Amino acid sequence: MSVLEIIVAPDPRLKRRAEPVDKVDDAIRKIMDDMLDTMYAANGIGLAGPQVGILKRIIVVDVSREEGVREPLQMANPEVIWESDDERSYEEGCLSLPDHFAEVIRPEAVKVRYLDRENEIRTIDADDILATCIQHEIDHLDGVLFVDHISSLKRNMIIRKLQKFKKLQAEEATA
Repeated sequence: MSVLEIIVAPDPRLKRRAEPVDKVDDAIRKIMDDMLDTMYAANGIGLAGPQVGILKRIIVVDVSREEGVREPLQMANPEVIWESDDERSYEEGCLSLPDHFAEVIRPEAVKVRYLDRENEIRTIDADDILATCIQHEIDHLDGVLFVDHISSLKRNMIIRKLQKFKKLQAEEATA
């Protein structure tokens, strides 16, 4: 298992649509495990394939809050098959948009169908933070970032700050 490099916005790879996984095999399980290691190392609660340069429909999520307890979900080809009419606002952040947060409104509850680690079709009912996190990660699979759900003024401010951040990082790397 290894920690992968997380792509930081703005980057055109984050706007591409991920391809479906044909079958969850050892290679896909290794990607899932590496993504979990990467997510935990970055103190995140979710990560999608495109965020680490893998254009496959794979997400990992762990919203457990108890110290030392991990409850990871590893999903291939996740799709929302039902969403509640009730909505919830949550302040979202993203490992690909470090140190930036914004209120995003999403359905409060969802039912998601996916392939698990054993290539079995599963469904999960999720609400609150788990529902928000899963929807956020599925958005990544479609080339959508959380800032695409907020006003263009706020989005442009965040993207400009990230461009400056990446420019400074590049300058420091060559210095």
